[in-house]
Amino acid sequence: MSNIIKTEFTIKDLENLSGIKAHTIRIWEKRYELLSPNRTSGNIRYYDVYNFQKLLNIVLLYENGYKISKIAKLENEELFLKAKEVASKEAKNSEAINLFKISMLQFDAFLFHKTYNELLVNKTFTEVFSEVFIPLLNEIGMLWQTNTLTPAQEHFISNLIAQKIQINIDKLQLNPRNPNKPVYVLFLPENEIHELGILYLQYELLLRNCEVIYLGRNVPLDNLKTLFSSFEKIIFITNFIITPSKKQLQEFIKQISDYIKDTKHEFWLVNRNILEFNFNTQNIDIQFFKSLKNILTKI
Repeated sequence: MSNIIKTEFTIKDLENLSGIKAHTIRIWEKRYELLSPNRTSGNIRYYDVYNFQKLLNIVLLYENGYKISKIAKLENEELFLKAKEVASKEAKNSEAINLFKISMLQFDAFLFHKTYNELLVNKTFTEVFSEVFIPLLNEIGMLWQTNTLTPAQEHFISNLIAQKIQINIDKLQLNPRNPNKPVYVLFLPENEIHELGILYLQYELLLRNCEVIYLGRNVPLDNLKTLFSSFEKIIFITNFIITPSKKQLQEFIKQISDYIKDTKHEFWLVNRNILEFNFNTQNIDIQFFKSLKNILTKI
């Protein structure tokens, strides 16, 4: 049985994980001897975890103004310490993202929690999520496209982030319901499983003293009607990570329109590509947003 923890990396893996082109990595390796690849019995080069971590430290310094020739002169311990010393905010975020990547690849929950707790010394949870977790999740999305990650690794890191969001939600003091304010109902439609964004939106809305009902993922649309009689004004919010076809979206919008017509309820639909479809919403209470962040600027 093979080990599910990734301990060997191809040069393409290093390119995908570091953002540095394979050609450049080869030049650094050949000219400066920065990395020491191993070879399989078939003479195929691969890199161990130590080389992967070393490359991330090299990239951290390189992207913060250090010349590669200067980096090459550092001993391994000096390289590690220098990477730790780089003090700019961006560098700290980059270092944290790299550590979270290692945590994900190694299924190392201790490293995840340690890195997260160190970030909280100087950042709020909102800053950690926007400055570190969102860029990390964007990179994970690209790694998915290049088959660098397994589903288990993506689920591991996503669930840890979800736990942190939920912990911070639980810390918020809930206020008594104000009948003059709308109720925000958050959910993901059927077949949409990427929940972190809408879960974090719940935290931000509660932070703003909004009343929120969180239904989670895979919610059939006809289930929403059960809420209509309980609240005078509901703003339903859903998020499509994967953009459906225009026909699918038209059918979705029509169904929503039929449900909320002749009511005071609204529907907010989030998708990064939604505005490109140019839907006509003149006579329906549906608003389109390119991102969840855009919603927060409206509230």
